[in-house]
Amino acid sequence: MPILAAIGIVAIPHLTPRAIKWTSLVALTIPLVLSLIVFVLFDRSPNAAGTIQFAEKLSWIQLINAHYFVGVDGLSLPFFILTTLLGFLVVLISWKIELRAKEYFVWILILQAAITGVFLSLDLLLFFVFWELELIPMYFLIAIWGTGRKEYSAIKYVLYTLLGGAFILAGILILFFATGSLDMTYLASINLGEVLKTGSLALTFIFFFLGFAIKLPVFPLHTWLPDAHTDAPTAVSVILAGTLLKMGGYAMIRICVAMFPDQAHNFAPVILGLAVVNVLYGGAITLKQTDIKRLIAFSSISHMGFVLLGIFALSQLSITGASLLMFSHGIITGLLFAVTGIIIHNTHERDLNKFGGLARQTPGVAVLFILGGLGAMAVPLTSGFISEVMVFLGSFSSKIIDARIFTLLCLLGLLLAAGYILWTIQRVFYGPPQERFNKIVDADKLERFYGTVFIAVVFLIGIFPTILTNVLTSGIAGIAAKFGG
Repeated sequence: MPILAAIGIVAIPHLTPRAIKWTSLVALTIPLVLSLIVFVLFDRSPNAAGTIQFAEKLSWIQLINAHYFVGVDGLSLPFFILTTLLGFLVVLISWKIELRAKEYFVWILILQAAITGVFLSLDLLLFFVFWELELIPMYFLIAIWGTGRKEYSAIKYVLYTLLGGAFILAGILILFFATGSLDMTYLASINLGEVLKTGSLALTFIFFFLGFAIKLPVFPLHTWLPDAHTDAPTAVSVILAGTLLKMGGYAMIRICVAMFPDQAHNFAPVILGLAVVNVLYGGAITLKQTDIKRLIAFSSISHMGFVLLGIFALSQLSITGASLLMFSHGIITGLLFAVTGIIIHNTHERDLNKFGGLARQTPGVAVLFILGGLGAMAVPLTSGFISEVMVFLGSFSSKIIDARIFTLLCLLGLLLAAGYILWTIQRVFYGPPQERFNKIVDADKLERFYGTVFIAVVFLIGIFPTILTNVLTSGIAGIAAKFGG
């Protein structure tokens, strides 16, 4: 649907910006509705655990046995919903875009199609095509509609992504030449140790991990993220934090852990060490930021450390918690970036030291940001709380890896998160109001609407987490079984 809409917008001349926006909204509302229908019809029974549902498989390139193979299981379905929901909201967030609106929304639609394809693909070549496709629209969206050093940030993002893609392609080629298959479900069901030597398996695991680590991102491969976030337009920051980072975590579970269980176990201590660095370094450097967008960007690096901890503690509870945390972070950080965009648009300011007292002048914006901040601090009843609790409990009690020390160190990240979120709220919304902001407008009806949707999801998952955990468990149980879970 997004690709068809993009072709239609390009093909029909003289479309008004309003018509382009409504076309884009409809094109991204339909996938959202369909994803919710799939979610309702998804078979959660124990007999269906780990099975691919709603699958479509068509021969694509016979010479290399590649297929157009898509479908969902319990692991991919929540990310499918996250992608379609954020796509719908991103169009609303972009409603005030007037500069080259036709190109902007075409790139947004192509980007949405690519990200959706990553979460639905079950053929490695198809997965790689979608993985690389998002690079093109992301480059133009940052380079044209961004701010600050936008060309530098866009090129830096491209270079990092291409480097990660090279590692992933190398891993795919090794698997294909060893097995003759690109089917991700088949590769996850066999023992790759029977067709590859131990050294080759370890090298292939490292190739995949490096490619996905750049996207997550993992220290020290993270430096593209703050620049891209800071200089990207608001809606692109929402996509970047909400779904693009999650591609890395999802792929680690789907490929690194599910296909290479022995190597995941062997490398887990090193990777857990990187998780601790992500959490503590990311949290500490966040406290030093004065640019509000850059602050939220560095907070994402810290939270992705929690995700890495949960994935490579290798217990069913920790991997489920990491998956739920990725969903939660996508919604919470998407909300924070959306509200930050409203603040910057209305005040023309982004330096935290120049704000103050905005809660009196823009109470609606203040409520939206503070509620999002509560989720980022993992306050009870928010999705951030239950997902982080699952990560920490699952990691600390893991029978596969002794992750207790790593877990205790990562707990310090919660204190850092509380510090930078509360300090940001205090500097922006409290204290003496700035007279120069007396005439700025509060959030309008559209902004309140999409902000309320974000918040509703944060508290819905926080209060009723089984909505997603029942689905995630059905997809992760088979992976955890490879480690005796």
